[in-house]
Amino acid sequence: MKVAVIYNKQQDVEGVINVFGMQNQETYNPKTVERVASALEKGGHNVRIVDGNIKVIEQLESFMPRVVHGEQPGMVFNMAYGIQGVSRYTHIPSLLEMVGIPYVGSSPAGHGVALDKVTTKVMVHAAGLPTAPYWVFYTPDQIPDDLPYPVITKPKMEAVSLGIEVVHNKKDLQETISRLVEEFRQPVLVEKFIPGREFAVGLLGNQDPEILPVVEIDLEGDPNAIQTLDDKLRTPREKICPARIDDRLKEELSRLTRETFRSLGIYDFCRVDFRMDDQGNLYILELNSMASLGLTGSYVLAAKTAGYSYESLINRMLDVAVERYFGKQQLEALGEQESLVPSLIKKTTTPLHTRLRSYLRGNLSTMEASLQTMVETNSYVRNIDGINALGQWIGNLLSRMGFHKDVITRAEFGNMLYFTNHNSDTNDILVIGQLDNPSHFQDFVPYAVDRGKIYGTGVSYGKGGLAILLAALQGLRYTRSLKKVKCGILLVSDESAGGRSSKSLVADYSSKSKAVVGLQGAGLSGELIVSTSGQIKFNIEINRMTRKGQADFKDKYDLVSFISQKIISLRKLNDEVENQSVTITSINTHGVGDQPPDHASLVLHIRYRKPDQKDALEARVFKLFEIPATSPLKIHITRGASRKPLMETPVNIQFMEKIGGLAKMLEVRVQKSHTEMPSILTSISPEIPHVEGLGPVTGGNGTKSEYVVRDSLIDRSLLLAYLISQAPKNFSV
Repeated sequence: MKVAVIYNKQQDVEGVINVFGMQNQETYNPKTVERVASALEKGGHNVRIVDGNIKVIEQLESFMPRVVHGEQPGMVFNMAYGIQGVSRYTHIPSLLEMVGIPYVGSSPAGHGVALDKVTTKVMVHAAGLPTAPYWVFYTPDQIPDDLPYPVITKPKMEAVSLGIEVVHNKKDLQETISRLVEEFRQPVLVEKFIPGREFAVGLLGNQDPEILPVVEIDLEGDPNAIQTLDDKLRTPREKICPARIDDRLKEELSRLTRETFRSLGIYDFCRVDFRMDDQGNLYILELNSMASLGLTGSYVLAAKTAGYSYESLINRMLDVAVERYFGKQQLEALGEQESLVPSLIKKTTTPLHTRLRSYLRGNLSTMEASLQTMVETNSYVRNIDGINALGQWIGNLLSRMGFHKDVITRAEFGNMLYFTNHNSDTNDILVIGQLDNPSHFQDFVPYAVDRGKIYGTGVSYGKGGLAILLAALQGLRYTRSLKKVKCGILLVSDESAGGRSSKSLVADYSSKSKAVVGLQGAGLSGELIVSTSGQIKFNIEINRMTRKGQADFKDKYDLVSFISQKIISLRKLNDEVENQSVTITSINTHGVGDQPPDHASLVLHIRYRKPDQKDALEARVFKLFEIPATSPLKIHITRGASRKPLMETPVNIQFMEKIGGLAKMLEVRVQKSHTEMPSILTSISPEIPHVEGLGPVTGGNGTKSEYVVRDSLIDRSLLLAYLISQAPKNFSV
């Protein structure tokens, strides 16, 4: 199951449009968030950590399954306390309900009630449950003379012991009320202080919730002691679990916890705090609808006492939410799938894909750093030094993983590289990528991350795929799976030039492989490419040769008019035959002073789907630019880089279906696709299974705004890694 862990960073002012109201003082330590995510991954889930700020919906949209399209639902494990304002706990749940994403924990209504200490008191009292007498004050002038002291103060909408203080007389209470109202901008709850013992009782579940062992806060024999915020942050009091109490008191605490949970409308889990006076009377202090999951917290301590490991507790919390939303049958159905909701208690080994995902997510920053290094290396197709430098850098990384390198020297384009991790004559799988890109340094776009997208020259056109490859191999090496596969890697240096020099290499090395995959970027829906258009490039140069006495030709043979007419004729090709298109990529004219131009150039690309279209299209272009021998125009046409189409074949469809089955198990979104962009795989025999598009999810291809979807780096690396690991037994079609 896809699970997004949402939390808030401390004082995340960049995540809001405007700053107002009380800023949240509650945040999880990032290490705790990571610990929760890791626990879910060990449970076999596909996990993302998401910052609960203004960009949260955009991040969830790119990660969560499309249930309306028939995909299995995902979940949010909500650890977000909110950023600012009142009822902060309700903000993320409200957004999730709006967009239809189920989540662990209480509804906005439940959180709103629990965070509001006054409303909690009203509802607990109305349910006939014991709670201390209380008052609510907005100003010091409201305090009556007959108030029974001592009392304890609590801001109405705060948590974690913010503003709590025991007060023994009216004068001190007036000062405390003034200070708290000014500081927190909200009314203050005042309760009769109950000297005695303090307990915390955790609950897990819904219809028949499990009551966790009772925790007693060690007040060191002082009935007047309390837990202040300073105690919790600096010198937390010891916790005794299970509490040293008799069965009667244990049963009563369990009953009151269950009744409080139900009366406030809470879901999935909570913690209820109590005080007990010297007569044995219990008083409900509050319910925490977001009980802390920190290792030192009373909720986690109670769960461990009950026999849970941290991992099994976190996954059990997810389980009870899944059951609440979808029923026990759905929970059992999910549990049948190893990748979804396994039992951590019964499980003895962790599946490979779970270990891979955990490694890849933990090393996302390394993956991004590798991609940044590659973007900052100028590997323009004509920059041989840059291409060789990039190849050397990648080669060093691969050599550390046990790969051997063969260098195929190409003076015109730079070195092409072939790597293997074995000594056999054949590969279980061959991965093909490119070192070059078509963007000259003058068009360079630096590496940048913005709103979940990674920008930079080459990120979608080769370098993103290389980052995926390196991460996948590192993950396989970490899980000790790489040596079990005979893997080949071919990195070419002339893809941007149509692969003129690499075609024979691709054909040769692929013939020695059971299956081949390419590292082009996928589209925004995770497309895997089983067919591509063919492409022909034409460079057309036109000169107007004016001789003495032929000045009138200037008007009759105007180059701008001539080119305009030809462009109109070229565009008609788009409509004549289905699945063919003409794109004009460059038009230039040159003249002297204010005279009409006497030179023009035109670059065009023609794309087509069927191999038998090529000769006819070439003939049409040459026919279109035919001119009489007497014309002063001289036209020179040269064919540039060309690629034949990658055809959809039964072998490739079968290969795609196998990859799709793996992707479904891994919860990585893929779909079969055709693309207009030519592929390096077109030189491969149709008898060998091959699929393009195993790179990251990309957008803006062919522009300066090309980007990689950051979250896709993990999913696509996982898919490629698992695909490679399965190659020996699954991909000989």
